[in-house]
Amino acid sequence: MISKKAKYAIKALKVLTEEYGKGPVLISYISAKENIPKKFLEAILLELRNHGILQSQKGKGGGYLLRVDPGRVNLAQVLRVIDGPIAPTPCVSFNFYVKCDDCNDEVTCALRPIMERVRDANLGVYENTTLLSFQNLGLIETKEVAIGAELAEAPVNRMSA
Repeated sequence: MISKKAKYAIKALKVLTEEYGKGPVLISYISAKENIPKKFLEAILLELRNHGILQSQKGKGGGYLLRVDPGRVNLAQVLRVIDGPIAPTPCVSFNFYVKCDDCNDEVTCALRPIMERVRDANLGVYENTTLLSFQNLGLIETKEVAIGAELAEAPVNRMSA
């Protein structure tokens, strides 16, 4: 689950994507348009600026704007800045790996392969969804898979397990 902070960051970036190329956008405009508390939004935008996703301009006509083309910023980048690891457990994280303290052996761990699949599925969506996708919502491909459908395709021999 993503945090409320990450959700607000994505909503703010949606607005900045809509305004891309038009100049800086006021925090108060983003706050009002997306119903985000202004003080909370200020902290979020500052964090995104400090990580190179946004730039800010002070003074009259100032505000925030995207530093790079919205087609080059994906949700995985944003979520890592705001929430940190995307992986559901630290032992399967690409960027924030930590061995689980309650696991004796990662090779024989029954949970790890499942968490790797969860990580890969999430990353597949996050890395392939750019800020530009918000302008073209019809282009976002969604695919629902019934729980257990994958298992139906590959029968398991329970006698050998």
